[in-house]
Amino acid sequence: MFKISRREFVRISALTGAATVAAACANPTATPAPEATTAPIATTAPTGSNTGSEATPTTAASISSFSEAPMLAELVASGDLPPVEDRLPENPVVLPVKESLGVYGGTWRRAFRGTSDATGMTYLNWNSLTRFNEDLTIAPMLAESWDMNEDATVWTWHLRKGTKWSDGTPLTTEHTQWWWDNFANDKELNPAGIAAYKTGSGDDQQMCELSVEDDFTFIFTFAHPNPLFGFKVIWREFPMMPGYYLEQFHPTFTDEGALEAMITEEGYSSWVDFFEGKRQEHTNPGVPRLDVWLYTNDIVNELVITERNPYCWMVDEEGNQLPYIDYVNYRLYETPDVLNMWLVNGEIDLQARNVDVGNFTLLKENEADGNYQVVVGVEPSHVAVSLNLTSQNEVLRKFFNERDVRFALNFAVNREELNELVYDGLMTPRQYSPVEKSAQFYPDQAFANIEFDPDKANDLLDGAGYDQRDSEGYRVDPDTGETVFFAVEGIEAAGTPYEDAMQLIVKYYGDVGVKCAYKYTERSLYESREAANEMDCGSFSADRTVMPFLAGDNDSIFTGTNTQRPWACAWALWHNNPEDPNGQEPPADHWILDMWNLWNESMVEPDSDTRNELFFQILDIWKEEMPMQGYLGEMPALAIMHNDMRNYAAGYPIGWLTHGLSLLNASTFYFENGAEHNA
Repeated sequence: MFKISRREFVRISALTGAATVAAACANPTATPAPEATTAPIATTAPTGSNTGSEATPTTAASISSFSEAPMLAELVASGDLPPVEDRLPENPVVLPVKESLGVYGGTWRRAFRGTSDATGMTYLNWNSLTRFNEDLTIAPMLAESWDMNEDATVWTWHLRKGTKWSDGTPLTTEHTQWWWDNFANDKELNPAGIAAYKTGSGDDQQMCELSVEDDFTFIFTFAHPNPLFGFKVIWREFPMMPGYYLEQFHPTFTDEGALEAMITEEGYSSWVDFFEGKRQEHTNPGVPRLDVWLYTNDIVNELVITERNPYCWMVDEEGNQLPYIDYVNYRLYETPDVLNMWLVNGEIDLQARNVDVGNFTLLKENEADGNYQVVVGVEPSHVAVSLNLTSQNEVLRKFFNERDVRFALNFAVNREELNELVYDGLMTPRQYSPVEKSAQFYPDQAFANIEFDPDKANDLLDGAGYDQRDSEGYRVDPDTGETVFFAVEGIEAAGTPYEDAMQLIVKYYGDVGVKCAYKYTERSLYESREAANEMDCGSFSADRTVMPFLAGDNDSIFTGTNTQRPWACAWALWHNNPEDPNGQEPPADHWILDMWNLWNESMVEPDSDTRNELFFQILDIWKEEMPMQGYLGEMPALAIMHNDMRNYAAGYPIGWLTHGLSLLNASTFYFENGAEHNA
């Protein structure tokens, strides 16, 4: 039996009332489909040596003919598009389907919350050399195959012959070489290089070397072992670009005057910003892509429309070119309540992004009326607070660096009450730590020091020298006499359960005399502030807990190098780029250096058990030092799925690393009655 708070009751009443009015004008709903089957989640760690050949068919040799969507067949018949056989690679990717082979057609309706939310669109589209299988091993994608030498320093990649960009241009290693020469190693575009293509640390850190062997074979050679490289290239590390198109925006190939004129005309401040805008599909729909769906307009629109890529290089096991769905539309919303209204009214077909677990009761109660089902997966995120140990405010920097202060703010929060009041008891009181499904799960740290003990919190704060209070009962700095105050900045606006959680945490802090307030900050501003180390404290839902090794050297919350969770912001900026003007080198004896050293050891360790033991030593430091305040985790991840949608199932991780819903291959999702889903 799910409990509903007074606040939630008010929100449910308001939203369901609005949904009822809207539903009165809608078409009759279909009969609900059976609930999706819960699937197991892998508990083994990746080794970095899986070629994917055992897990997923990678050859189309058994397919005698290929088929395509009716909308493309019409273009072929009119002579506006080559036959499907000429648009596919010689050996296209053959993707498995979760339930059944699909049918073509329909428009998949989704929602987004502004330009800073482009990642949610990218999740459905992004493709690289490899991809995840359901069990979190890896399989070939754009790469037909690969080879790794014994010490994991040499990786040889073989592309699929006949793969084409979205404009029909053949994909070859020429586009890897262009990416390497003009992007990866351009000191203005990537002053510190690209993390996934670097190994080593400190003065010994260096980019790998690229060798192009022929039109479809290239080799990356690393100075140090890189056993996880096959996993690292899955996300955001795409080693090729359509240089034939992008060179018009690059100073190496374009007249300086002509380039400056374009930059001025389009309102960019530099050629770097201009190039970045032109290479990304959500800001420049004209750039050739290898995506499943292509943008027809850019992300500044209230309705962003993407349509199937006629040169998509994936098929199902019977040779049907993917995707099954014709269009994916993204509708802009400004407040969480608007999204919730669309959800309960059945106006969203399949979405997990920004669907908050705190609305579980609301969403479940409206399943029948909205003709959808709530599908539950595993969310890697935690409710957490990042006290910036490198704050520019000297009073706060001293305060946060007191170990007893960090422990006091840990004991000050009633996790059980927080869980019940905000999340209907669906989460688990715990520290920020790998989730139970992870091979790096470490209960010794995950459940340490999670008791609610305000008396202990007060004693620790008094003992740290903050025993004096102002007229309102808040603690003051012993040296300056000023009240200690900080803002917890976050990207969750008023009305969201996460914001509710932050407001309650702020109250718990106040109960032990620590004055603070939650401050909503729009994501792009949040990111600019943390990039400048201007944030005293941040709260950005803390994830990267399913496969923590794959976060990357410069993007790990566990080692403090992810600046969105700015518990070590200036040190992270220095670590990620020693030339960063906002970066600072940590003190020579600081424990964060031990974390970095252990991480560097783990990154070159080929044995998974030994690698895990090194990571557990990092978690031992977390247990001892409490670098970030973690309060709740093991969050159920909610997806809203129309009852006519197929090939998506419950029970899988839904997070950044596994591309949201796309772990099960978004290109294979389809509507049972596609023609009835044309927006």
